[in-house]
Amino acid sequence: MGSIWELDFYSRPILDENQKKVWEVLICASPLETRTKIDSGFRFAKYCPSTEVNSVWLRTALEEAISKAGETPKRIRFFRRQMNNMITKACKDLGIPAAPSRRTLLLNQWLQQRMEQVYPQEPGYQPGTNPSVNLENPLPQRLPEALEGKQWIFVTLPGVEFAQMHEWEIGFREAFPLELAQISPETLIPGVLIFSPRALPIAGWMSGLELAWLKFDQSQGARLLLETGANESWIVANIRKPETLVEAKGFEDAKQKANGVHFIAVQSNPQAESFAGFWLLQEVNLP
Repeated sequence: MGSIWELDFYSRPILDENQKKVWEVLICASPLETRTKIDSGFRFAKYCPSTEVNSVWLRTALEEAISKAGETPKRIRFFRRQMNNMITKACKDLGIPAAPSRRTLLLNQWLQQRMEQVYPQEPGYQPGTNPSVNLENPLPQRLPEALEGKQWIFVTLPGVEFAQMHEWEIGFREAFPLELAQISPETLIPGVLIFSPRALPIAGWMSGLELAWLKFDQSQGARLLLETGANESWIVANIRKPETLVEAKGFEDAKQKANGVHFIAVQSNPQAESFAGFWLLQEVNLP
């Protein structure tokens, strides 16, 4: 399958001897299966002086990380849209695709842990809020007509079922260990199943989107939205039936109880025993 890395390159709440912000690159390997041990994956951290913040320094740091890991990732994800040009340039120079993505779950946790435990111990630490990455998002788009499902339903699965996910017959997939989300195997995980005769093309299209999370939205009518990439949003369904509205609210309630964890899956029909696509997702607040 090849590894996928998550990367952050940004200033930290630390001042150097010239009272300039110290920058840092953090790199870790995305856990791609429910059975992945989150403490065993690759991690790399390196501070960068404010006078050297550019794509050349970042490329050199990436080369160092690749040497340490003993492999080149097939893709790098990053969540800070402000750093798009610099990160993309450094990755391009190394021939590595870079993708703006909100699917940086392990990186988010690691960064939070460093904010609480590592940076306060550094000389020049300046407590304060971490810079926000919240930027204005475009309006949700309609799914391409050829990719709309013929039918969809809300479902739930006990968390313990996902321990065997690596044995399921799935075309396109990605998951993570439930311990990363700090939920127990007994937790009920809500999800959405999409059925379509074109299940495989739909799953293939979704696999290239950097899936972030599903959410029930009522800001402009009742809708089920699929959030992807850095800020894209797609309308999976408009919800009009009262009974489906109740199910949608139940989906969001269950998602909150599962610490944001949920899933989306694609099948050819309700009787199918295999999945064209299956993704475990988590809605998170980016740092």
